Amino acid sequence: MSNMFKKLLILGLIFNTLVFGGFNSVLKKQTFLQPEEAFHIEAVQKDDNIVTKITLADKIHIYQDALKFRIVKPKNVTLSPKLPPAHEVDGEKVYEKGLSVSIPVKEITSRVKGDYTLEVELLGCSDKGICYQPFRKQFSFKGAESGVFDKISSLTHEGNTAKIADVLGKENAFFIIVLFFIFGLLLALTPCVFPMIPILSSIIVSQSGSEKPSVAKAFFTSLVYVVAMALTYTVVGVVAGLVGADIQTAMQNPWVLSAFAAMFVALAFSLFGYYEIGLPASWQSKLSRVSDEAGQKGGFVGTAVMGVLSALIVGPCVAPPLGGAVLFISHTGDALLGGLALFVMSIGMGMPLLLVGIGAGKFMPKPGGWMSVVSQVFGVMMLGLAIFMLSRVLPEWVTLILWALLFLGSALYMGVFDDSDKKPGAKKLIQLFAVALMLYGASLFIGALSGADSMFRPFERFTAPKGTVTAVATDKTGRRGYSIDRLLKEVAASDKPVVVDFGKESCTACKELEEITFPDPRVKEALKRFTFIRVDVTDNTDAEKALLKKYELFGTPNIIFFDKNGKYMPEKSLTGFVKPEDFASHLERIK
Repeated sequence: MSNMFKKLLILGLIFNTLVFGGFNSVLKKQTFLQPEEAFHIEAVQKDDNIVTKITLADKIHIYQDALKFRIVKPKNVTLSPKLPPAHEVDGEKVYEKGLSVSIPVKEITSRVKGDYTLEVELLGCSDKGICYQPFRKQFSFKGAESGVFDKISSLTHEGNTAKIADVLGKENAFFIIVLFFIFGLLLALTPCVFPMIPILSSIIVSQSGSEKPSVAKAFFTSLVYVVAMALTYTVVGVVAGLVGADIQTAMQNPWVLSAFAAMFVALAFSLFGYYEIGLPASWQSKLSRVSDEAGQKGGFVGTAVMGVLSALIVGPCVAPPLGGAVLFISHTGDALLGGLALFVMSIGMGMPLLLVGIGAGKFMPKPGGWMSVVSQVFGVMMLGLAIFMLSRVLPEWVTLILWALLFLGSALYMGVFDDSDKKPGAKKLIQLFAVALMLYGASLFIGALSGADSMFRPFERFTAPKGTVTAVATDKTGRRGYSIDRLLKEVAASDKPVVVDFGKESCTACKELEEITFPDPRVKEALKRFTFIRVDVTDNTDAEKALLKKYELFGTPNIIFFDKNGKYMPEKSLTGFVKPEDFASHLERIK
């Protein structure tokens, strides 16, 4: 018994040692440092360097290849400073205890103008067996004052109306005038001005009659057109800013658009030679007498009227600078500065039109049969503009039928079915072009009958997967009827940042966003981090007006952002059409 007792005693001691010794240490709950305790980062500017000091807690290490330095504001810039030597552990280069990295200020200021924000990112682990999520810390620094050209270069790519309005309030008048003139020149390179070219060209051709217009007359006609357009933008912007009216919505009224379309149709048939549009003979004689005294012929009143109408038609294209000026006027009441900025912008936008006038007067051949052909081409363009206007209020399938008829009619007029053997040389190429127009017109007609809604995808109903059509229709219906409360509830329900896209059916730029920007693979990938809400304000209800007013939005399209906590970020807002690559980059900068 004594031997058995001794064995049991020994086993008991061994068990006691295991439980209260080794096993107990395993069972004890491990405690780990918080990220802020494990990693301490400092960054200060010393002379010509930004010195970043990273201090690591005991038994903490970070990986060299995961240590990153970048500028995150005012734009994303990756930095590549020289790192101190690291030592190798299990095939990985790591740092322990801490390190110091110097970044030359010149490397930053050569790529970023003005104040900037430096972000340091690292990835580290504890020797106790835990790896932390990537740890980031940001530091703000004062940069060199941006020069005039640097500021202008930055702002000309700005899509945030609030920032443009802020510039109007802070900068001197000379800078503002130069900035908005450059805005205008850049807008002249966009499709905004394209519809105006055939309008102005047709005016010059029709006024020249059987004579070749002089350079002076053609230029003066263009100048009248451009100045009328500029004054229209100025008046519309000032009125919208002072009274808070949504002029763009008013100009999208079906009656207004129909009236404009009717005027273009009337002008088109005039260019086809069915009749002549002119003032009463008594008025023409008086205007001719007055204008002859100035060395010019009559017709400038009609030119000015067309300039006014053209400005109202393509006004939505100039959304960011126009919205910025309107917002500035509404906040400050300074109609003089805001109106002058809009006038100068419009003159810049009209520069190509002035060149059209000079070219028409200098390079236009002698009058002949070609002028009737040119007039007819411009007539077709006028009909296209009329359809473009009506597309904002008509159903998509009706618009497609109108386009189809225009292309089919043009093909017939060009002799698509004429005997090809009787058409020498270049006329056969024209007939080939007529065949292409006929085929495209027929495609649009078939697409319209199938329920398609895009000129670029007339056969989408035949190629789209089953269920796609219903989903799209439901999505459009769900965008209507938004109010402030409804939007804020949806934002609050999201655990991700929120993108809100404001659009309406009559907005061409909105359709471009839907068909070009949002479907882009880069944009779709970037949007996975966000909750995407589309708000359709076509009905223009009181609730929708209040919603636009709350976020100081003038017209559409406008895109606003909320962070993951539901906080509105006005500095991130975008106005107008945004290219896919620019929108994807913008989304990446929103955390």
